[in-house]
Amino acid sequence: MRTPTNLFIIILLTVSFISRAQTNTPAKLKGKVSATNQSTLSAATITLLKAKDSSVVKMSVTDQEGQYSFDNPPKGKYLVAASAVGYEKQYSAPFTISAETPVLELTTIVLNPRSNDLKSVTISARKPMVEQKIDRTVVNVDAFISNTGANALEALEKSPGVQVDKDGNISLKGKQSVIVLIDGRPSYISGADLANMLKGMQASQLEQIEIMTNPPARYDASGNAGIINIKTKKNKTKGFNGNISAGVGQGVYFKTNESLSLNYRNGKVNLFSNYSFGQNNNFQQLEIFRRYKNDDETTNAIFEQVAYMKRRNTSNNLKLGMDYSVTDKTTIGFVLSGVYNPESSVNNNTSYLENPDYRIDSIATASSSIHGIWKNASVNLNMRHQFDTTGRELTTDLDYIVYDNGNDQHFINTTYEPNWLKRYEEQLLGVLPVTVNIYSAKMDYTHPLKNNAKIEAGWKTSFVETVNKANYSLLEGDEWVTDYGKTNYFDYNENINAAYVSFNKQLTKKWGLQSGLRYENTNYKGHQYGNPVKGDSSFQRSYNNLFPTVYLSYGADKNNQFGLSFGRRIDRPGYASLNPFMFFIDKYTYEAGNPYLKPQYSNNVELTHIFKGKLTTTLNYSITRNLFSETFDQSGYATIVKRNNIGKRENYGVSVNAQIPVAKWFTSMIYTNYRYTRYSGKLYNEDLNVGAGTIYFNINNQFNFNKGWGAEVSGWYLSKGVEGQIQLEAMGQLAAGISKQVLKNQGSIKLNVRDILYTQIPHGDINFKETEARFRNTRDTRVVNVTFSYRFGKPIKSNNNQRKKGGASDEQNRVNMGN
Repeated sequence: MRTPTNLFIIILLTVSFISRAQTNTPAKLKGKVSATNQSTLSAATITLLKAKDSSVVKMSVTDQEGQYSFDNPPKGKYLVAASAVGYEKQYSAPFTISAETPVLELTTIVLNPRSNDLKSVTISARKPMVEQKIDRTVVNVDAFISNTGANALEALEKSPGVQVDKDGNISLKGKQSVIVLIDGRPSYISGADLANMLKGMQASQLEQIEIMTNPPARYDASGNAGIINIKTKKNKTKGFNGNISAGVGQGVYFKTNESLSLNYRNGKVNLFSNYSFGQNNNFQQLEIFRRYKNDDETTNAIFEQVAYMKRRNTSNNLKLGMDYSVTDKTTIGFVLSGVYNPESSVNNNTSYLENPDYRIDSIATASSSIHGIWKNASVNLNMRHQFDTTGRELTTDLDYIVYDNGNDQHFINTTYEPNWLKRYEEQLLGVLPVTVNIYSAKMDYTHPLKNNAKIEAGWKTSFVETVNKANYSLLEGDEWVTDYGKTNYFDYNENINAAYVSFNKQLTKKWGLQSGLRYENTNYKGHQYGNPVKGDSSFQRSYNNLFPTVYLSYGADKNNQFGLSFGRRIDRPGYASLNPFMFFIDKYTYEAGNPYLKPQYSNNVELTHIFKGKLTTTLNYSITRNLFSETFDQSGYATIVKRNNIGKRENYGVSVNAQIPVAKWFTSMIYTNYRYTRYSGKLYNEDLNVGAGTIYFNINNQFNFNKGWGAEVSGWYLSKGVEGQIQLEAMGQLAAGISKQVLKNQGSIKLNVRDILYTQIPHGDINFKETEARFRNTRDTRVVNVTFSYRFGKPIKSNNNQRKKGGASDEQNRVNMGN
C-alpha cells in the first residue's frame, strides 16, 4: 500500500503556516426572520439595500431555521428588507459595515400576516420548487404535491436534469456514474442496489435534493456526472417536535408508506430520530424478441420470451443520532442508522424457440422464487470545532458501514415439444450471501485569509472488504448435487488514500475564483477461489491520480451571473463487477464479471448563466476515456451481460431551467435539456461508432389557492436515444395531485396520481454479434396515492447549529449486491 506521504506533509505544513499568519477578518452579515404566528420563517426573501437610495446590492433566501447571511458585502451603510408570501414586508434599522465592525449580526426581523384581523387568519409561506445557485441546484421535495406517497427514487426523478433508466440507474444530464450522498454521507451503493435502497425511503423523509454537476476538490473525485446530495428532514428548533405521516397507494397492487420523525433539542443536547416503514407490492413484465442471424444476415432462429415477475418488498429504515455542544465552539455527535428490507419475488418465464418461418421448435418455461433480506447498519462519529467567528473550523468524521445481503433462489426449468409434451426438467438452488465492510476516516480544515480569500485542506482514507459467495446445487434424482460450473467464492479488498487543498478568493466586486487539487492513491486486490472444476485466480493493482478543479464566477450586475467550471473525475468499477465468474439469471441470460475492468476518467466543462435567479442556462461538454459500459455477448442461444471498457464517450449539451411566476397563485417550472452523445472504440474486436441526440423535457405547474388548497400538474418526456449498444425509444410520464392544509395548518392531506397515461415504459433495440433483439419493460408505475401528515410539538426559538455530514467517500456507491 502506498500513501501520498509527501503531498500530505506539504499540506500539513501549509495549513500550519497559514494558521500562524495574520488574517484580516472577511466581512459577513447575518440575521434571522420569524413571524408572529411561528418561531421561524423559511423561504423568506432577504434583500440587502443601500441606505442612501434603496438600490439592491444582493438577495438571499432564509433557510429552515429562518436564518440568512451575506458574505463579503462591501463596506458601507445599508438596510435589509424581508418579505414572504402572505406577510407584510419589514425593514431593519440602517447599519454600517466597516473595517472596525466587519462581522455584524442583526436583530431578528418579525413579519406580520397580511390581515386586518390577525386572530382570524393563519398563513404559512411556501417554499419554491427549485432554488438555483451558482454552484448547485436545490430542489425542495415537499413543494411537489406529486411526491405524495412517492419513494425517494421517484422524487429524485422529478429533479431538473435527473433521469432514472430501465434498470434503476441514475443519470444527470444524460451521464451515468452519479455519486449519491445521504445527508452529505456516501450511500456506498450503485445501480440496482442504490435504486432499491431509494425505493425503500419515503419522499416524506426528504427535505432537499442538492445537485452539483462539477463538485469542488473536498468531495471524492468519483462520479463523472457529478454529485446528488439527498438531505433528510431534521427539526432544528428547540423543544420537543415531531412529524408523523401515513399513506396508501393503489396501482395494480396495493402499497403503504408510513414515517415518524422525533426531535428534542434543549441546551447543549440535540436528539433526533426517524423511522419509516413501507410495503411495496408491484410487478414487472419483460418481453424480449431475439433474431439469431447467419453470416449472410439471414435468419437462423427466432426466440420470443415473456417474463412476468411479481415482487413484494417491505422496508424498514431507522436513524438515531445526537449532537452535544461541548462548548460554544465545539460540537460532537454520532449517527446510527439501519435498514432491514425483506423481499420476495415470483417469476414465470415462457420462451418460444422458433425456426426462420416462425414455427415453434421447442418451448421452455422457467419459474423461480427468490427470497432475500437486505440488511445495512452504519455508525458515524463526528466533531466540529470553530476556532473563531471568522469561519476557521476543523471537522472530522469516522464511519463504519456493513452490508449483509442474503439471497436464496429456486429455479425450475422445463423444456417442451411444440405440442407441450415435456422433454426434461431441471431444478437449481442458489444461495448467494454478500457482505461488505467499509471503514473510513476523514478530516477537513477551513482557514480564511486576508482580502476575501479562503483555503481548505483535508485528507481521507478508506478500507473496503467485500465477500461474494454463490452456492448452486442441481437436483439429480432425489439428491441435491453441487453445480461447480456456477458455484464461486470471490473476495475483494480495496484501500483509497486521498488529500486535497483548495483556494477560494473574491478577486473583485464582480469576479470570484475557486480552484483545487485532489490526490488519490488506489490499491486493490481480488481473489476468486477455485473449486474442483474451476481453478483459483487473483489480481491486484495500484495507481495514483491528480484531479484539478477550477471555478470562475462573474457577477455582471444584480440580474446576471456567469460561471465557468472545469473538473476531472474518475469512476471505479463496482466491486462485484470485478468478480470473474458468471451469475445465473435465467436459462438464456447470464451476468459475468470482468477482473480486467479499468477505471474511467472524465473531463467536464460547464458555462452557466443565471438571470434574476429564475432562468438558468448551461452549456456543457465532457469526454470520458476508458469508458466502461454494460455490453451484451452471445454464447449459443444465451445472452451474457458484462461490463467492458469500450473506448470513449463525448457529451455535448445545453439545458435551460426557468421558474415562471405566471400569477400569484400559479408558478410553472420548465426544464429542458438537449444532449448529443457519441460512443467510439472497439467492442469484441468490432468497431463501435454510434451517436445520437436526445431531448429531455420536464414541466411542473404548482397552483396555490385560498383556504389551504393546492394543486399540481407535472410531466416529463424523453426522446429516443442511445446507450452504448442499446437504442432506446421515447417515453414519458404525466402526474397530477391536490393538497389541503388541515388542523390549523399543522396537518395536510395530499392526493396524487402518477403516470396517468401509462407511458413510462422503457423499450428499444439491442444489436450485438449475430443477434438482433427488441425489449419492452412494463412495470407498476400508474399509482394513486393519498397521504396524511401531521406536525406536533411547541417549538422555541433557537440559533443552534447542527451538522449532519459523514466522511466516507464513494465506496458505498459501488457496492453491488448481485441483483
